[in-house]
Order: sequence, then structure tokens, then C-alpha cells
Amino acid sequence: MYKIHAETIIKGNIKDVWAAIADVEHWPAWDPHEEGARLDGPFAAGTKGWSKPKGGPAANWTITKVEQERFWSSESPMPGGKIAGENTFEPLGDGRIRCTRTVVVSGPLVPLFWLHFGRLIKRDMFATWEALEREAARRAATR
Repeated sequence: MYKIHAETIIKGNIKDVWAAIADVEHWPAWDPHEEGARLDGPFAAGTKGWSKPKGGPAANWTITKVEQERFWSSESPMPGGKIAGENTFEPLGDGRIRCTRTVVVSGPLVPLFWLHFGRLIKRDMFATWEALEREAARRAATR
């Protein structure tokens, strides 16, 4: 098993942050990590999605849990294993939100995943959070 964990604090309104997160089809418009994405239903547990990260293979995934404006998780199958991600958003007051992401990879491809994608994923987490902060501000300005 291989685990990647990171956290940061961004500024924004949790409603605007969550709106950007739940709008999967528009991830590529603001997230530098995503080339393509779609969700085949509501942003809810059991809904299937697809995304294509820059520099990585496209993946089918399923949302496993959602707590509105607080948490969402997903799983994606890999040969002989899976990749699971948990995303937490904790409003701290004063317009600050603690963002936490944990990715756990299991199965026989863990060493290859670690060598090829491990460092890139953690770096991309921070780039995504910076972009999420900008997207939330853009959404706030347009409502």
C-alpha cells in the first residue's frame, strides 16, 4: 500500500468552493491537473465519473461518500488493486478553509505507481488547491 497525504489552507466561501468541486465537467477549465472530466449523474455516493489527468492515464471512478460542503471520496480500480481518494474541506472562520487530501493506492502496481506518479500527485494537489481558491473567488464575483 502507498499513501499520499497533503493539506493546505485556502481562502474562500465554502459554498463557492463546493460548487466548483461538484461541477466535475468544468474541472478542466480551472484545475491545471485535469485534461478532461465528466460525472454520469449527481455529485453523490454511487455516481460514476471519468477523468484524464495531465501526464497520466484516464480513469473511471466512483464516488463512495459525500458530506455536502465537507467531504467527498472516490475509488478507481487498478489491475489487482485500487486507488482511493478522500477530500476534506473544513471551514476555519474568517473565510479560510483547511483542505486535506489523502490518496491510497493498493495492489501489485504500487511500486510502479510510486516511482512514476507519487511525487507528481502531491505537487498537483497544491496546484489544484491554488486553482480552486481562484475559481471560488471567480464564482463569488459572478453571483
